[in-house]
Amino acid sequence: MMYKHIYFVIAASAPVSLYSHATSIIKFNGLNFSDWCEQIRFHLGVLDLDLALLSEKPGAITSANSDEDRSFYKAWERSNRLSLMFIRMTVANNIKFTIKNTEDAKEFMKSVKKCFQSESADKSLAGTLMSTLTNIKFDGSRTIHEHILEMTNLAARLKTMGMEVNENFLVMFILNSLPSEYGPFHMNYNTLKDKWNVHELQSMLIQEEARLKKPIIHSVNLMGHKGAGKKPGKKNGKGNHGQLKVKQSSAPIHKKGQIKDKCRFCNKPGHYQKDCLKRKAWFENKVERQLDRNVKILRSDRGGEYYGKYDENGQCPGPFAKFLESHGICAQYTMPGYTMPGTPQQNDVAERKPSLRHLYVWGCQAEARIYNPHEKKQDSRTTSGFFIGYSEKSKGYRFYCPNHSTRIVETGNVRFIENDIINGSLEPRKVEIQEVRVEIPSSITSSQIVVPVVVDSVNNPQEQQINGQTPHNDIVTNEPVTEGPQEIELRRSVRSRRSAISDDYLVYLHESEFDLSIDNDPVSFSQAIKGNNSTKWLDAMKEELKSMNDNEVWDLVELPKKSKRVGCKWVFKTKRDSNGNIERCKARLVAKGYTQKDGIDYKETFSPVSKKDSLRIIMALVAHYDLELHQMDVKTAFLNGNLDEEVFMDQPEGFMVEGKEHMVCKLKRSIYGLKQASRQWYLKFNDTITSFGFKENIVDRCIYLKISGSKFIILVLYVDDILLATNDFGLLCQTKEFLSKNFEMKDMSEASYVIGIEIFRDRTHGLLGLSQNAYINKVLEKFKMNKCSSSVVPIQKGDKFSLMQCPKNELERNQMETISYASIVGSLLYAQTCTRLDISFAVGMLGRYQSNPGMDHWKAAKKVLRYLQGAKDYMLTYKRSDHLEVIEYSDSDFAGCVDTRKSTFGYLFLLAEGAISWKSAKQSIIAASTMEAEFVTCFEATSSWFMAVELYLRTWNCRQYCQAAGNLL
Repeated sequence: MMYKHIYFVIAASAPVSLYSHATSIIKFNGLNFSDWCEQIRFHLGVLDLDLALLSEKPGAITSANSDEDRSFYKAWERSNRLSLMFIRMTVANNIKFTIKNTEDAKEFMKSVKKCFQSESADKSLAGTLMSTLTNIKFDGSRTIHEHILEMTNLAARLKTMGMEVNENFLVMFILNSLPSEYGPFHMNYNTLKDKWNVHELQSMLIQEEARLKKPIIHSVNLMGHKGAGKKPGKKNGKGNHGQLKVKQSSAPIHKKGQIKDKCRFCNKPGHYQKDCLKRKAWFENKVERQLDRNVKILRSDRGGEYYGKYDENGQCPGPFAKFLESHGICAQYTMPGYTMPGTPQQNDVAERKPSLRHLYVWGCQAEARIYNPHEKKQDSRTTSGFFIGYSEKSKGYRFYCPNHSTRIVETGNVRFIENDIINGSLEPRKVEIQEVRVEIPSSITSSQIVVPVVVDSVNNPQEQQINGQTPHNDIVTNEPVTEGPQEIELRRSVRSRRSAISDDYLVYLHESEFDLSIDNDPVSFSQAIKGNNSTKWLDAMKEELKSMNDNEVWDLVELPKKSKRVGCKWVFKTKRDSNGNIERCKARLVAKGYTQKDGIDYKETFSPVSKKDSLRIIMALVAHYDLELHQMDVKTAFLNGNLDEEVFMDQPEGFMVEGKEHMVCKLKRSIYGLKQASRQWYLKFNDTITSFGFKENIVDRCIYLKISGSKFIILVLYVDDILLATNDFGLLCQTKEFLSKNFEMKDMSEASYVIGIEIFRDRTHGLLGLSQNAYINKVLEKFKMNKCSSSVVPIQKGDKFSLMQCPKNELERNQMETISYASIVGSLLYAQTCTRLDISFAVGMLGRYQSNPGMDHWKAAKKVLRYLQGAKDYMLTYKRSDHLEVIEYSDSDFAGCVDTRKSTFGYLFLLAEGAISWKSAKQSIIAASTMEAEFVTCFEATSSWFMAVELYLRTWNCRQYCQAAGNLL
């Protein structure tokens, strides 16, 4: 009876609840299906009316059905009836009758989806979102935090539509959306070696925004005469003139525009009489009354009090300019460079005949000199642009300058370039022509038409299968015009259409981006609890807080005076395995450590990451000695570190203690996000593991060894991932038990996937392989080379690269700006660092020209990708051998660099018949002979080996093979 009573209460309140929920949902207008469908499912789920949408319609009830079937049928029928009413209430009236009429809610939703969610609509919406993301600008009308949140939201919506915007791309989009006031900040970021994520960039921009809002205080230099007030004497027949003496004062001078004096016209502070808007309005009224004529045109210079200023969208009118606009008065301004007295431009027009010299070809290229009072000595004097017309309010020209902060500029100081050929190479550009068969409807007589399609190999990095290539010259030469009827070829612009923001920003894919699918992870707490997986994310957050409580991470206290607090936020991530399957939803509470200051909130930082060479040496030992190789994961690793400093943090969002919302968390242990968190975790782990008998390696601090008689175990630490290699299973269990006792661990059993590298083992034949197949597939897909033909080698013997192949003029440089050269080199660099030593030489050569790459360099980079397409299944293999020894090969290319005449060296170390260390680079000195080049190569290889000797290889000798051994002897 109790359950029936509750059921009837819910049923009675259902219509009211349905109506209130339906009014809060956006109306479906035929264009917003995705947002509307998401809200429908959310609200029906909250009302517990989504049974009809989640399950098929049950069969009719008969006498043979059980009570459970009858109850389910009754619940489904009620859910179907109410949900169908709810859905129809949210559909706009103008499209309601275009939807197929049905009494099944699930079929109704399918009909709506079939009618209104098409691929073209998704493409249109994706194009709109991408255009908004690339063209949005920060205008200062809101905070920088809100601006970044809007751009992050646009990227998240694109991700749901299958267009993932990489985080590095998003960072550069945000930086390029900033106005010129943030130019120094952008320049400082470009000089940094490390890359920021969106959260780090947001924190730094918030600080930069606060700095720009502060008033600027300068010191005043008082100048006086040293001999003032004294009678001048004689010295060497000349008067003793008083010397100027400068005295420094700390009296503040207010920022430009903040004037303490009062206006003599309106008696208000902040401006002078000559800038007073009321006086100018008074002058206008005086002229109109005295002359009985209305003011129609007002001419002035481009002073800030008349004109305003320029922003990225053009003129930003000041108060006086707005006053003129509101009264319908046309404002005319002089141009910089035309205002000097005595110049021909300022003479009376009646003195000269009318001239057409100011007429130029629309769209032609030009070099414009833009007025900049803050121009520095090393700044460029002109800006490349394209002529787009004449100014309406001044005697100047309008230009579109894609590389300038103000895209549309006006100036009169300009040099027009109307020729097709601009100081570049006269060699014609090759255009590939491909024949494509196009199907024609039956109404047309011809069944097939061959259409020539121009394929620009420069702007399309994806490989094409070209048939019947023919050269084509697209440069029009100047020839004399002959009289008589002839066909005149229309002039074509030589400008290439390219995006306003280049996509050449990604240096390499991070290890956290090895996921084989795209996840729409929430970016905030509110988004997590409102999404489809809100229950999973809520459980993940509760699990994170439980771990915090178990580790006694903080205490709730009152915030002491003169102490500052650190914010915190939730970070959500869908964890996947090496095959791309979802393992679990993970929530992490992260402190906003970007507000910490060095020397005050923390002293030292350190990231516990083992070297790649160390990992490969241990993999070789595992294969040779047939060791057990297991993997463990430390849950909430950073929470184990003890803090030496006093840090206060806000309570987690959504989990504030009731009645204690004003209190803060006094951290007793380190937490993710703090600057010192990784170092404190390493110190804690180091003290704990060494107390168990492990010894730290002196070369790689993240490698530990424990020896017990004939038993030994090696531990590799990579932040919170741990690899264990041992020859005794009992010692392995003891170590796991010890780690689980001191830390909260997750046993991953045998290692198969670590830091983006797949591990394959065949213990029967004593083989171990390391593969980056998933990473290479992702790189090929990123650069649209996943369907390209394969190449036999990454680089041909005798191929040489030099600075002569780099762009030599602005046109060639603009052509290369549309190509992601630095991104492809960075992606290849990470692959060769981990497992792909076969591309080490090619990547080293290509990396020398990242600052100014040419078309030959780009083709060579694509050839390396084609090689990886055919060799992506190759693995770095180690196997058991009869005699374990280290073998080293080294060689040098004497004077291989065409530009500097420096030699290129390379070395390779083998252990267990597999590569453990390699390098290919340019020598730092210029060798005078091949023998000297070989000496330098042997030195580089030997010094690298001495480092590896300390990594548990102390008893092994190394056989070294090098070229020109007779010369060395």
